Amino acid sequence: MHGARDGAPGDTPGQTSSEVASLPAIGDDGANDVWVLADHRPGNVTQCLGVAEALGMPFSVKSIRYNPLARLPNWVLGATTLHVDRKQSAVLTFPWPRLVIAAGRRTAPILRTIGRKSGAFTVQCMWPGPPCDDIDLVVVPEHDGIAADENIFRTVGTPNRASAQRLEPEAALWRPRLTHLPRPWIAVLVGGGRGVVPDQAAILGQRTSALARRLGGSLLATTSPRTSTEATSSFLTAIEGPAYRHIWAPKIENPYLGFLGLADIIVVTGDSTSMCSEACGTGKPVYIHAPDAFTLEKHARLHKSLFARGCARPLSSAFAHGAETWTYQPLNEAVRVAAEIRRRLDQRAHA
Repeated sequence: MHGARDGAPGDTPGQTSSEVASLPAIGDDGANDVWVLADHRPGNVTQCLGVAEALGMPFSVKSIRYNPLARLPNWVLGATTLHVDRKQSAVLTFPWPRLVIAAGRRTAPILRTIGRKSGAFTVQCMWPGPPCDDIDLVVVPEHDGIAADENIFRTVGTPNRASAQRLEPEAALWRPRLTHLPRPWIAVLVGGGRGVVPDQAAILGQRTSALARRLGGSLLATTSPRTSTEATSSFLTAIEGPAYRHIWAPKIENPYLGFLGLADIIVVTGDSTSMCSEACGTGKPVYIHAPDAFTLEKHARLHKSLFARGCARPLSSAFAHGAETWTYQPLNEAVRVAAEIRRRLDQRAHA
């Protein structure tokens, strides 16, 4: 598929599938200006919620689940809800919203249907596949290489919910549990896939331990849903020195957002666009671990962009040139997408 795939659950370790299922219908009081279509993929939902929260308008979360027809490509489905499991999904009917936000390939046919029935402004995060001329705004990361067009809005990484307002309470929750560890605190956020095989995971554990030792600090280490059992074991076994070790599991307390809020330095594996984006949204020094042989070309383009913007540096540079601290304008693409939506809604209102 051309462009970004549907967000895997591990793309946002701060939110589990069970949390997505229980999301509240925020603003569902008759003033639901915005609908967020929330399927079972946390990586998708996080992008939508990040944009909706940045808009500052009342919004309702509409839970979506699929039946086997969802396997069909979008050029076959078109504008339809035939692939929706109606028994497990929210009712999508009048009164209609002014704006609908969705993410991921499978939500696009639903988005199109609502747009056609209601005239609502439609926003699709992540490339849904061509054609998409009937969607008002398609939000795609620039590293996916989607050609510019009138309804295409390109972002650096992905919009997300890792705002200061969300990180501060999580940091307050986790701080008392970490005070025994020496600073600086180095958060190590581990993804999965081809870049986090067991051997590479062990190398990451060794290198981040060496970094903490050099700085006299400690590691705040967490895996994600996409980290394999073997890679988790290799990574945690390789860690030496003071550390807080967390193994991701569903339905247990997750320190991911707390670590983002508390860390002095962040190390993140380069396989996850979401985790790289969230780390660079903190304004803190970010090191990306992305061995060339294990890094997809599109991810390498993202890393290059983050390096050029001063948000991040390769983890190898911490050893070649010495670990440094630096500042930069935090990456917050949800706010930028929200501003573009408001601009276009205003244009439509005055057309």
